[in-house]
Amino acid sequence: MLLDFHSEIFSWIRGGLFVLFVYHLLIFFQNKSKLYLYYSLYLLALSVYFIKHVVSAEYSGIFLYTNFAVQFLAYAAYIAFARDLLDSRTHLIKWDRYFEFAIKILLMLAALFVLIQLIFDYNFQIKAFSIVAPIVSIFTIISYYIILTRIKDASAFYFVLGSFIYVFLANISFLELFIGPDFFLNLGVQPMFFIYLGAILQCIIFSVIIGFIIKRIEQKSKNAEVRLAVKLKEMEELKMTALQSQMNPHFLFNSLNSINNFVIKNEVEKASDYITKFSKLIRVILNSSSSPTSKLSEELDILALYVKMEQMRVSGGFDYVVNIDKNVNLDKIKVPPLFLQPFIENSIWHGIMKIEGHKFIELKIKLEGESVLCLVMDNGIGINIAKEQSHMSHKRKFFGIEATENRIRMLYQNKNVKIETKDIGDGFKTGTQVLIQFPYISV
Repeated sequence: MLLDFHSEIFSWIRGGLFVLFVYHLLIFFQNKSKLYLYYSLYLLALSVYFIKHVVSAEYSGIFLYTNFAVQFLAYAAYIAFARDLLDSRTHLIKWDRYFEFAIKILLMLAALFVLIQLIFDYNFQIKAFSIVAPIVSIFTIISYYIILTRIKDASAFYFVLGSFIYVFLANISFLELFIGPDFFLNLGVQPMFFIYLGAILQCIIFSVIIGFIIKRIEQKSKNAEVRLAVKLKEMEELKMTALQSQMNPHFLFNSLNSINNFVIKNEVEKASDYITKFSKLIRVILNSSSSPTSKLSEELDILALYVKMEQMRVSGGFDYVVNIDKNVNLDKIKVPPLFLQPFIENSIWHGIMKIEGHKFIELKIKLEGESVLCLVMDNGIGINIAKEQSHMSHKRKFFGIEATENRIRMLYQNKNVKIETKDIGDGFKTGTQVLIQFPYISV
């Protein structure tokens, strides 16, 4: 069985090498990595080299010209593959130049041996190869030593192991050039069997190495995606904090302005009471400002303090009613800090402040499917009239409301977020309703 090149074992090896060639060539066309191109060319050269043993006699003459040339081309592709596989440009900067030079020499030898056949004959090629082969072997062994000592990686070890197996077995086959084929034939084996065996063992090991490299790259890609997701989350939190820091000064400015008005009007008791509530509110706000999110229950407590302060500022006061659906667990709802305050402030200063008589603001909170709905309603002059009186365009928004909208959309990544303001006047009554909808996310 080991004497006949047409036997199953030889056919399986040739077929396996060709299948590996096609497979890695297709991978190259998919991802354009030169690693797969060089490896597929190496496999193709081996396949061409081995096919000479089973071609018909009429074509055998071709291999007199290509036999040694194909071996040199295979070795050139092998070195190019090794440079990419081991990243010798990074790990073996100086020795990589020798690899590059060796590739050029091998390509020249491939052309030279074809010329030798044209000018002289095949026997002259054999003599020339017997001179070149030891030099190539010595260079190869030195290269393996350099790789093992300078690249501390499992891929480098297995690459050298697979290569050494092939070189060792190939040199057994090439002993035929010196001792003749009879020694092997008497043992019941073709001299070329050893190079066949070395080639398939080497290629199996190389394919495993490539598989490990692909797995390593995929793992690095996954790790990079995780790191990117973390960085993006950190960026979103920084943006949230920046918007929050913009909104808080806006609120503080309005509150300090109110204190100033009490002082100017000489309303000392009101100013003192207001300052007490204001200091308490500031303390609560500072405690909550360290995080980009808070519980809705905490927000309502802060909002209640704010409303009490505003009720002192509004002439005649106003009613503030909060209705919470019984299915809503305020401690389980995640919201940006002070996200409702600008809407309540807008209802007060651009709605109910401009009407006479009874004034009220109602806040409703309920669940609808997987969303939380917050409704802020007032009986002020209505958004339409407010826009006309203040000469506001439909696209313009108050700073606090705009910042809060950005925070809400950023927190929930604009998924199922809806903020809608509409006039609810009907001819008999006036007012504005603000709808704030966002996903239910537990703290």
